[in-house]
Amino acid sequence: MEHLGALLLLLTCVSRLQLIEGFPKSNTKQFECSNGRCVPLNRQCDGVDDCGDSSDEISCLNCTSGSFHCVAAAHCVPSHSVCDGKPDCSDGADEQLDTCAPTCSRSQFKCTNGRCVPNSGRCDNIKDCEDGSDEENCDDNECETNNGGCSHLCIDLPFGFMCDCPSGMRLVQDTHCQDVDHCLDSDVCDQICVHTNGSFACECQDGYVLTPGTGQCKATGVAAHMAISTHKGVKWMDLSGSEQRNVTYKRASPGPVSALNANKTLYWTSPENDIIYSLSLDSSDRRPAVLLKASIGILGLAVDWIHELLYWVSTNTHALHMASLNGSRQSELISGLSRPTAVAVQPMLGYVFWADSDASPKIERASLDGTSRIALITSSIRCPVAVSLDIPRGLLYWADSGLRTVSRVAFDGQHRKTVVESNGYLDQPFGLAVFESRVYWSDQLTNSICSADKHNGNMLQVSQRLGSVSPAGLVILHPLLQPAGSDPLQSATRTPLPDSQFALLLSLTVIISLLLVGAVLWWQRSEFCAPRSFSPLGDGALKESQDPLLLSRLPGVHEHKDGAQNGSRH
Repeated sequence: MEHLGALLLLLTCVSRLQLIEGFPKSNTKQFECSNGRCVPLNRQCDGVDDCGDSSDEISCLNCTSGSFHCVAAAHCVPSHSVCDGKPDCSDGADEQLDTCAPTCSRSQFKCTNGRCVPNSGRCDNIKDCEDGSDEENCDDNECETNNGGCSHLCIDLPFGFMCDCPSGMRLVQDTHCQDVDHCLDSDVCDQICVHTNGSFACECQDGYVLTPGTGQCKATGVAAHMAISTHKGVKWMDLSGSEQRNVTYKRASPGPVSALNANKTLYWTSPENDIIYSLSLDSSDRRPAVLLKASIGILGLAVDWIHELLYWVSTNTHALHMASLNGSRQSELISGLSRPTAVAVQPMLGYVFWADSDASPKIERASLDGTSRIALITSSIRCPVAVSLDIPRGLLYWADSGLRTVSRVAFDGQHRKTVVESNGYLDQPFGLAVFESRVYWSDQLTNSICSADKHNGNMLQVSQRLGSVSPAGLVILHPLLQPAGSDPLQSATRTPLPDSQFALLLSLTVIISLLLVGAVLWWQRSEFCAPRSFSPLGDGALKESQDPLLLSRLPGVHEHKDGAQNGSRH
């Protein structure tokens, strides 16, 4: 059952990506069942009825127990050659199994043949590795080499070693230390948290009010609404789902959707075509306008409301793109991505985030111009398909359709936490949004819009069951979700000078000012005290002109080709 569960998780991720990218049901990497379903090719002849009609297990090689069936090459691979770091199948399927670990965690020891065994079995006189490599070099002090891989403290043990952290920090992923954040650990405040002497006080940002007795912050002003992309067009509804209507009727494969809250404009596209549309909700004309022609395979859209830019990722171009909201210019910021599936923007801090979902899934961050690229999440992630930001707390949320979870992490990659786990409505998520105290998502398997407490996943609510209508991207519209802020690109050019540089600059300014004042006083004295030539005939002859426009008219003064004057100027 465990292998079947892992298989279903993988199929969920693959089928979701193929559906939204507009791929046909069958391709070179899939096996088409007799009943029309498609399953990954490496699941054929694995002893599990993945098709439901057993067609993927018919006419298979009878590999002995424990051996692996190479479908592409039609032969069996011995069990000791599976996950040994050397591909024996022509397509490398024997090294791409879920049980194959390309890297071992810090709590594991990597055998010479590539397998991972518990670190507790290292040097215990029992061969846990088939090649016995876990019992070799047992007298070595691992901490002497690269500090054992520890970010801070490395403690050598009689058998192996362990990493440790200074006071006020905690160990994460067995090797790295990060600062303890008591507010995020307690996770009781929606927005601002003040930790004092073991107690917590919650506060809210401007525009929100604190609910008495809780840490919840409720938005004031107009009610929030949600826009959802479906294959029947874009649907508009309140957060409870009681009020809803269609704002467009353009039929297409449902795709990502974003918005500019300042003027209530929606932006969306379908992964099957290369057009990004826009629609003003305040306009009486509900026909979508063509914003720009981009590329097919767009799975994520995000609006930079400060600079009025649109960001998107495409599985066709394998890149992150940017364009102005009037469609006048567009550019490719980051190329060479694997299979990007989602994007989010925090323009007040100058950040753009995106998810990449393929052989090496990850979540990354860069500056708005594509520079300063860093990876935030690289481990314990399988198929990230959506990202959203909790701006008041500085957190990024993402939905993983492979793990069937919603998790969050700080903008610097620390304080990771899984907040929602599989609950029957998180099997095939697409869209994701965070507002007030809840996280919202769309699920394509149950055709529903759901939400849960953003801190711990409690209080699951199914806001809307759409029946046969498949939802995709979603966005929540409320003015407080896109607050006004300073432009980080401009403020970066106004960085305050250090005190020493400021003092030097001030001194130079004073000296130059005094010299200029002295020069002006000297010139005035020369003008009024020096003897002047005077023509009694009044012929207007000039010995020297103080007007630079007259210099070119005087004898002996000529112009260069570039218009500069060749003469004395006073």
